[in-house]
Amino acid sequence: MGKFFNEILDQHKSFIEKQKMFFVASAPLSAEGHVNLSPKGMDCFRIFDNNRVAYMDIIGSGNETSAHILENGRITFMFCAYDGPPLILRLYGKGYTVTPGDEEWESLALNFNLVMSTRQIIVADIDMVQTSCGYAVPYYTYEGERDIMPKWAANKGEGGLELYKAEKNMVSIDGLPTALVVGRVD
Repeated sequence: MGKFFNEILDQHKSFIEKQKMFFVASAPLSAEGHVNLSPKGMDCFRIFDNNRVAYMDIIGSGNETSAHILENGRITFMFCAYDGPPLILRLYGKGYTVTPGDEEWESLALNFNLVMSTRQIIVADIDMVQTSCGYAVPYYTYEGERDIMPKWAANKGEGGLELYKAEKNMVSIDGLPTALVVGRVD
């Protein structure tokens, strides 16, 4: 049932652009390390061309994706149809993290509506696209974005967000450094 492609086709792009949520998966090289799977929303995903994508990453309680792609580059995105015809679409590739102050930051940031809690931009070069049926994915109705993150960020303030990142976002749960550590200049 699954079909494989070497690039993001127009019908894939159209499907991706309609989705309100997607998932990002990454893993360390160590067999003892923890696989990470994170849901994302907030209109933060962009397709730059048939083999390059990026998403605006928001401050969170961890920073696993950044640590994993810094170590090995592997990243997978998954989009599911929750209404309309069933479909699951996966993008497989190699990624890297761009943080404020990096050479690419300014040009990449122009593609997003940056919010106070924007931590980094994850860029990925896609080498394989897979579609599959999605017959078992249930219907869900989109009701809107939560307003908790902007309120949380505003309450923390710029200084508080920097402290939070220093406390929670510098290493993975397995102790791997993130791009926030590697790119840090003190």
